[in-house]
Amino acid sequence: MNSLIKTKNPDVTFRFAEKKDVPLILNLITGLAEYEKLSHEIVATEELLLETLFGERTVAEVIIADYKNEAAGFALFFHNFSTFVGKPGIYLEDLFIKPHLRGIGIGKLLLTFLGKLALERNCGRIEWSVLDWNEPAIQFYKNLGAKPMDEWTVFRVSAEEIKNLADLFD
Repeated sequence: MNSLIKTKNPDVTFRFAEKKDVPLILNLITGLAEYEKLSHEIVATEELLLETLFGERTVAEVIIADYKNEAAGFALFFHNFSTFVGKPGIYLEDLFIKPHLRGIGIGKLLLTFLGKLALERNCGRIEWSVLDWNEPAIQFYKNLGAKPMDEWTVFRVSAEEIKNLADLFD
């Protein structure tokens, strides 16, 4: 049984996700994709999430936020590594709070909890990406002390390009 993590707000609790939460996680991912106008990009399934989050080789962790016993949102993250800092970091892949529960402070609590977790795990950084048009999120992050990395450009190689890269090696 997963124990609840109490927060400064008595109506908000966190817990690390378990296998039984996979349908909820996929539902929250779908909500995030709808908000970001990226629903057409979802290929995740419950089976894939079960394997990658709870299988033999887990690659990410999920924290579920509950507000008055309702699933309010989630943070999905994994560890990366900074060669310059010489320490692991936390990469926050997704942070999502259901629209009708925004403004209560759940997102801020999730980020502060990740800060506490990063300290406990001796991490040197927490990093994430945000869509350029998502001004409310950008302001929210800046208000918490996050700084945009304007001099960096995100690159991506997806499934077909990964295959092409691998074929170049052979």
